[in-house]
Amino acid sequence: MAVKPLEDRILIKPIERESVTESGLYLPESSKERPVQGKVVAVGPGKRLENGKRADMSVKKGDTVVYGKYSGTEVEIKGAEHLILRESEVLGIIEG
Repeated sequence: MAVKPLEDRILIKPIERESVTESGLYLPESSKERPVQGKVVAVGPGKRLENGKRADMSVKKGDTVVYGKYSGTEVEIKGAEHLILRESEVLGIIEG
């Protein structure tokens, strides 16, 4: 099953935080926070402007992005959790 986001929406696969600290301590599930970074899986065509053209998207497939903790809508695709959110909910692109 393939999901193609519409308008200015982005499909993201969240990157889970490590469950072990650098010193080797295991963190319980209850102490984990919701992920705020993810890998862009698919991008919509862009928001339609008043003149009928589409605005270019500032993110592309494969980018690693940072988004708000409670942004987007959670969906399950092929047994894996994903997020669908608007381009405006992306806070930044991680480079390097």
